[in-house]
Amino acid sequence: MTSVKEQEAIRKLMVFLQEWDSAHKVARSCILDNFIKSNDGKTEPELELEFSQGASLFLARLTAWLRMTYTYSTCLDKLLRSIGIFLSAASGRRYLIEFLEIGGVLILLEILGLNHLKEEDKRESVKLLQLVADAGRKYKELICENYGVQSLTKFLATSNSAEAQKDVQVLLDSLGHSNPMYQNQVYKGLVAVLPCASPHAQQLALQTLRVMQDVVGEVPSVLVEPVLGVLCSVHLEVQYEALQLLKALMAHEVRPALLKGLIALLTPPGKKAFTFREPTAFCLREPGVVYIQQAAAAKAIGVLAKESREVAEELIQLEVVHGLMVAVGNPDHVASQRHASISLEYFVHTFPSVEECVKKALGHTLFQHFMDSPETWYTKMDPVQAEELASSIVDVPRDTARQST
Repeated sequence: MTSVKEQEAIRKLMVFLQEWDSAHKVARSCILDNFIKSNDGKTEPELELEFSQGASLFLARLTAWLRMTYTYSTCLDKLLRSIGIFLSAASGRRYLIEFLEIGGVLILLEILGLNHLKEEDKRESVKLLQLVADAGRKYKELICENYGVQSLTKFLATSNSAEAQKDVQVLLDSLGHSNPMYQNQVYKGLVAVLPCASPHAQQLALQTLRVMQDVVGEVPSVLVEPVLGVLCSVHLEVQYEALQLLKALMAHEVRPALLKGLIALLTPPGKKAFTFREPTAFCLREPGVVYIQQAAAAKAIGVLAKESREVAEELIQLEVVHGLMVAVGNPDHVASQRHASISLEYFVHTFPSVEECVKKALGHTLFQHFMDSPETWYTKMDPVQAEELASSIVDVPRDTARQST
């Protein structure tokens, strides 16, 4: 037999549930406000005490209202935050199971794809998905089985909220670890984000790809073009993360393809790339993109070569010296000239065979300027010299790089 105190607690619960059932949108919004304020951070035993061992009855009402209203955003952020109190409750695994049984994961993922919903609502959805993923491997698999990676990467690429994008990055990183069945899917999903128009999404995707390298092992060749593609970004933080990823990738089989790609960027196709100029829209036109990519490739080549003698030798075999001299001979983009010259200096100082060939190509006077001041010597070139430099053939014998070690 229940005590008077218990009977009173049950009565209060029933009154509360009846109040919820009969309330309209505004009243329910107030109920949610009070619930969030009073119960945020509570454990499962504390929630059960609050609801007289009937907390699941209120959770069931919240999830039912979510199913009916999520497509048109009725108090959606408050509703998701309230459900989050249950899912995040310590010792509250049963709340999570109850939520999943009504198709909670599918609803959360669908919310991410509804263009008319607010960014705040979608961010709350991501937070709940993170709570699901935190519960363990089978829950990560559940998200992935329901096309979660596609939904999350699409939202990452299109979101206008830096905070929401960061939350998605954390979730994708979680899905990419301790989830062997789907880790490659996560990796490829992040690669698909790289060509998007959001610099912040590119930066976060590059960071996560780098962290995942040790997990995925060998890298799919599909990565090469997107990674080299982001080198055309005008955002330094994107270029920085791309360079960090390139450094990590040097230990993988994809290295030769990346090195060939970097060298190809030093010599843009067609002479017109070096003669086009339109002051009002230069940086927005394709030639400007080509120049930015050329400069970034020249910088990356120098960094990678200095990190590994073996990589430097491979670059020489791939005729990197000719490519760097083409970039130095681009008078329309100072950054290309500067980065290419600095990288070229490393090869000249490190490999006597390269020094001999570059000296022969430049001539005594110009070579002396280069040796004296590699960061500024190209400013002393006249247009004819720049043209000759860009079109010169530098033939470093294939075996001399290794002989000079």
